[in-house]
Amino acid sequence: MLDIKLIRENPEVVQENLKKRGNQFILDTLQGTIQHDKEWREIAEKLNNSRAERNKIAREVAELRKEGEDATELIDQTDKLSTKIQQLEDREKQLRNAIDNNMKLLPNLLHKDVPPGKDESENVEIKTVGEPREFDFPVKNHVEIIENLGLADFESSAKTSGSGFYILKGDLALLNQALIQFAIEHMRIKGYVYVEPPLLLYKDILTAALDMEGFQQSIYNVDQDDLCLIGTSEYSLLAMHTDEVIQESELPKKYFAYSMCFRKEIGSHGINERGLWRTHQFNKVEQFVFCMPEDSDKYYDEMMVNSEEIYKALELPYRIFESCAGDLAIWKARGSDIEVWRPTTQSYGELCSLSNCTDYQARNLGIRTIKNDGTRVTLHTLNNTVLATSRTMVAILENYQNADGTVSIPDALRKHMRGKEKLGQ
Repeated sequence: MLDIKLIRENPEVVQENLKKRGNQFILDTLQGTIQHDKEWREIAEKLNNSRAERNKIAREVAELRKEGEDATELIDQTDKLSTKIQQLEDREKQLRNAIDNNMKLLPNLLHKDVPPGKDESENVEIKTVGEPREFDFPVKNHVEIIENLGLADFESSAKTSGSGFYILKGDLALLNQALIQFAIEHMRIKGYVYVEPPLLLYKDILTAALDMEGFQQSIYNVDQDDLCLIGTSEYSLLAMHTDEVIQESELPKKYFAYSMCFRKEIGSHGINERGLWRTHQFNKVEQFVFCMPEDSDKYYDEMMVNSEEIYKALELPYRIFESCAGDLAIWKARGSDIEVWRPTTQSYGELCSLSNCTDYQARNLGIRTIKNDGTRVTLHTLNNTVLATSRTMVAILENYQNADGTVSIPDALRKHMRGKEKLGQ
């Protein structure tokens, strides 16, 4: 969430920034927060004064009783003050709850480089890399290819688990593992620390990382113990340092993780009944950085390069978009996507999503640093997909397909496939 001190001290700056998101509800929520906070501070001051006055009178009452004198009038004053204090405490609690609820609804402040725009149609293309392949035969989509080669089973997975799941078989299952190993090797060379995180997290941890709408649309609840399945290892990596104070000398902390991910995918996108592009369960390698606020722009660029190098090595055509103000989730100050070319749809599809969350998530979870001068600062957090295997396999299957029905394996993956050159050989 935002820093309430920032809202108190610079309300006009916050308002001007949040206007860029083009959402009147956000601006109304901000105004409500400012008004509630002003009244809360006034109530808090009255409470402190009233409690001090009551304590002073209580001491006077005790002194009178000690001397055997009548303290009825002072006792009556104490009773009236106690009633007033109770009323003030009730109002203070109401205001505190209202402020806390509003703060959860207020989005992060936008980075200065975020382009204006209402929705994803106004995202800005940064660059395009690689030329789409020209085919001299009719292209097949990835479902046709893998079913013809017997490398996946969507019928059986639908029977056992429902739509949105899949069974990988043979060389395609091995390709999935090859992609994971390729991404792990890549990030280790980059100097990031490898983590294998838990696949379950407490609900309060996840709601600190997500807004409630995102939580309800994507997260699977487990009936017992208030646990949820993770939608991405980003949440587990973020949660590792909950309520910790990290020395400045230990920063940045750069991690990457492999995990299975689980998402309901409720909403406009829906789920592929058959296929690998949008599913309830998938495998992903994620990168994550905790850093000083002044360094987050640097690591934003670094993390994009880390992911770009993956797709350059796989020789897949891709493009990068900068997300506009209206397309950013509330926890993001800035975001960019890498999209891969799909010859079957003649369009690009999202592969990686890079986010600079500044101090928004870390404040929710109490993740701070002690600077060398002794001051405490909330850290900045950033995350980016290194590689999601299912969508990357779709891109490989469709872009590397051959006229005879086989699929060439990118050179970068062949050592992880024991030298195999084609799926379906």
